[in-house]
Amino acid sequence: MAETASFAPLALRGFDPAGFLRQTWQREPLLLRQAWAEWHNPLEPDELAGLACEPGVESRLITGPTLQVEHGPLSPDRFATLGPGPWTLLVQAVDQQVPAVAALIEPFRFLPNWRIDDVMVSYATRGGGVGPHFDQYDVFLVQGLGIRRWRVGPRCDAATALQPHDDLRLLAGFTAEHDWVLEPGDILYLPPGFAHDGVALSDDCMTYSIGFRAPSVAELTAAWCDEILSQLSEDERYGDAGAVTVQDNPGEIAPAAIARMQAMVLERLADPGGFARLFGAHVTQPRYPEVDWSPDRPLSSRRLRAACAQGLVLERNPASRLAFVANGDDACVLFVDGSAEDCTGERARCARQLCAGPRTPLDPAWSEATLEFVRALCNRGVLALIDPA
Repeated sequence: MAETASFAPLALRGFDPAGFLRQTWQREPLLLRQAWAEWHNPLEPDELAGLACEPGVESRLITGPTLQVEHGPLSPDRFATLGPGPWTLLVQAVDQQVPAVAALIEPFRFLPNWRIDDVMVSYATRGGGVGPHFDQYDVFLVQGLGIRRWRVGPRCDAATALQPHDDLRLLAGFTAEHDWVLEPGDILYLPPGFAHDGVALSDDCMTYSIGFRAPSVAELTAAWCDEILSQLSEDERYGDAGAVTVQDNPGEIAPAAIARMQAMVLERLADPGGFARLFGAHVTQPRYPEVDWSPDRPLSSRRLRAACAQGLVLERNPASRLAFVANGDDACVLFVDGSAEDCTGERARCARQLCAGPRTPLDPAWSEATLEFVRALCNRGVLALIDPA
């Protein structure tokens, strides 16, 4: 049986993606009042609390004036013991668990898929928050339920002083430059590095944080160097036949020798195709690689062919990361959850379709080879058959 439709993407009202990228993205905060054409909170507080109790779901509970942090999974009885004081619950990657939360990402796909991290959902009672801090990623803060006050300060960096705290990167000093109160349907965009402090002004305050990641130069350099080192052999060494001359001082390392050795290293580093393959695999690594999303019953070739005739569509698992690098007009490398596959012809066109949106219609004209490619992705849990009705 096919699953019922689970995506209902919302539209942002009066929002110009091209203008936003040109003028605001990674430059300054932006408040969007009532940005949704129609807003409905996609998750109830009790459902969020239930997720925080499940093993394998990353969650934190923050309580007390000193902001003590407890890591999940939490006991269901824990919430009954919290009392009247302010507290905050944070649950990561809720988009991987709740399709209606995953749908919140769709209006922001004017940004590349590989930049999208996850949707963290927070619940807070009146006065709850995590203190003034800054993050290293872009985020759209969607107010889902209740009211939250956001104070936003200047841009911070590695030299910004922090409070001593084992679990939270709290700022030692905070001066607000903007002071906004968000109601359900409002969105606040924050670029990386901007100090901010959000405090719930009501009970049942829920915020959806749509985060966008940016790999650090350090992690990319380390990954690329590790990849190159894995391919080198002991036979590849420095050579200078015909290039050595008698030196006035044998203790000098001659500039020509340094240039030759540096050229050897740079030649290995300067491999655009190899780096693209490494980068694609790196940025599509799943957040929780230990989770097995494969179906209980493997999809058969016969069932997939029948699904084509029935007009079913393929829906992408929100937990899977897909991206591709083009190799001309009719070829690409498809990256799926950290793995790479070279695709040409019809399979490449299919791969690009799968990356373009959450749903892809099954094409009855696809060859058996392409259907086998799709079936393998279904049996990995990357794709599922969905009834578009």
